[in-house]
Amino acid sequence: MRKILVTSALPYANGSIHLGHLVEYIQTDIWVRFQKMQGHTVHYVCADDTHGTPIMLRAQKEGITPEALIDAVHKEHSADFKEFLVEFDNYYSTNAPENKELSQTIYKKLKANGKIATKTIEQFYDPVKNMFLPDRFIKGECPKCHAKDQYGDNCEVCGATYNPTELINAYSAVSGAAPIRKETEHYFFKLSECEDFLKTWTRSGTLQGEAANKMGEWFENGLNDWDISRDAPYFGFEIPDAPGKYFYVWLDAPIGYMASFKRLVEDTNRKVDAGELPESRRMSFDEYWKQDSTTELYHFIGKDILYFHALFWPATLEYSGYRKPTQIFAHGFLTVNGEKMSKSRGTFITARSYLDHIKNPEYLRYYYAAKLNSTMEDIDLNLEDFVARVNSDLVGKYINIASRTAGFISKYFDGKILDTDLNRINETAKATMVTLGSIEEIAEYYEARDYGRALREIMRVTDYVNEYVNEMAPWVLAKDSNQHQIGSKLHAVCSDALKAFRVLTIYLTPVLPEVSQKVAVLFCEPRNYLWNDLQFAPEKISAYNHLITRIDPKAIEAMTEANKENLAPTPAVIKTASPAAAPVLAASDAAEGSYISIDDFTKVDLRIAKIVNAEHVEGAEKLLKLTLDIGDATTRQVFAGIKSAYDPETLKGRLTVMVANLAPRKMKFGMSEGMVLAASDDNGGPFILSPDVGAQLGMRVK
Repeated sequence: MRKILVTSALPYANGSIHLGHLVEYIQTDIWVRFQKMQGHTVHYVCADDTHGTPIMLRAQKEGITPEALIDAVHKEHSADFKEFLVEFDNYYSTNAPENKELSQTIYKKLKANGKIATKTIEQFYDPVKNMFLPDRFIKGECPKCHAKDQYGDNCEVCGATYNPTELINAYSAVSGAAPIRKETEHYFFKLSECEDFLKTWTRSGTLQGEAANKMGEWFENGLNDWDISRDAPYFGFEIPDAPGKYFYVWLDAPIGYMASFKRLVEDTNRKVDAGELPESRRMSFDEYWKQDSTTELYHFIGKDILYFHALFWPATLEYSGYRKPTQIFAHGFLTVNGEKMSKSRGTFITARSYLDHIKNPEYLRYYYAAKLNSTMEDIDLNLEDFVARVNSDLVGKYINIASRTAGFISKYFDGKILDTDLNRINETAKATMVTLGSIEEIAEYYEARDYGRALREIMRVTDYVNEYVNEMAPWVLAKDSNQHQIGSKLHAVCSDALKAFRVLTIYLTPVLPEVSQKVAVLFCEPRNYLWNDLQFAPEKISAYNHLITRIDPKAIEAMTEANKENLAPTPAVIKTASPAAAPVLAASDAAEGSYISIDDFTKVDLRIAKIVNAEHVEGAEKLLKLTLDIGDATTRQVFAGIKSAYDPETLKGRLTVMVANLAPRKMKFGMSEGMVLAASDDNGGPFILSPDVGAQLGMRVK
């Protein structure tokens, strides 16, 4: 029997849980439920990520303490997760005594191992708020492509990373004031000294292949030491022997995994001591976290925080004397209707809003599972497809088996299921036989987190069972009074169909735990199913009650409408750009752009171009490689930051607008020989600009 500790990334206590967040927690919960069904000892812990400047500033804005804010958010998050059937063994907070103790202990061990250094650095300081500004609270002009209103750590237009002090015309996002430069002493974790260890560890099978490749890109440029301190005022834990210095949130956040588990251990052992739990339930923190532990540790995370979990975190554990993760599972982002979640379109949907309108959380659990695999690919929630798939698969196929056969067993056979050999090979049992034959394959898919393949196999068998029921037509057999006896064909057909239905339910239990419990009651088995229950046959059923109903498309419309924010339209201009500008030229609000003369504008050669080819760029999160034809007997290669909005296959053959006379720019992935025009705002995009009907290849845009 395996001993497994599982975590999901900690949601930040500065906002509500939304449908994008739920991808991760549903994915993790399905895997945890499957492992528990196997009989393994599994602990699933998580916590709210509660520290940092955003929490402090929001609390000030609302006139409450940070502690009051995070307590309120914790209750909200806990309720949302519970209603989406995400079953944590402990859901905690990083602002907890266990986390403070562990963070300080780990810091002291790192320091004793020579992995902590101090250095005087220059940072931006808000003279109005009298505080040093975190990177995300500084905005200005990108020093590389000169895009306006970019954050202090990276440019969302060209993807460049830089120090906040490199921004042009920087301003404070807190007060709007121009920040001043001020020196301060900071504490650093010597990540640069951990490079050899990390190169080995990231290639040891602990990461998905694509994640390991991504880490390889960081090694190419060399690892920098990690700034783990922040200056007061800051909401967090103070660094030992360093008054006015606090741990950066990303230092204590992953330690929150350990703290949440430690609290679970303490609570469980108190119950054992009080006689509320048997001695066999006693737990040990060290058993799961000591350096030579034989237990298993798995982190489920989004690909956007891979850097912290695959570099900082294992290095922190290695040099403070704790075990490293067995594996880190990274997943992609969620789009809705093929686009980023948008408030203007009503597709930025919170967990609570979904529950208010759609109500049944298992619909979303099923749909996400049908889309998920073991890679870092993004998944799309297409709302029309969501309705169609749930209504077809769950109601029209799966539940349909029981609804068409259970009534006959209750009415004519006193609820007794015919005792037949599950493995016999004859016409009346073929549905059950085929179903049982899929056990090992489906289990392998769940183990590998390839839920989409698992559900496709389950639905394939479900189709087979429905074909069997259709062929045998129990409603026709029921009309013959001579069939109403124990052992009759009607009894055999309905018994076989219901046994197959029960097997399908056990397969679906990790995804549909509430439906599974209702089905267990139907079969007079009032307990949670285990995988081992597949080898046993049910003996009887109770009265059949409806298990789930169809989704009304009107509920989707109401939810979308309720989430719309009417955004006032603003005029758009084209951003000016230097010859080294980004591969996508985007439309933006006039307030963000720079006005240029008509003479300057006429220097830009805009042409109608055909996208001859489009493909992914290995190792690039935002870029697609486009091959463009503008009718001059040559093609241009352009790297465009539009990956989040487009499947490359859908772009091939389309016409768009490109800047044809931009100086070529050597990029990490090759030479970019122009730009395509695209539009975006905070709620969606980027969307490439397409010419109207009648525009021809190579035409100059005037």
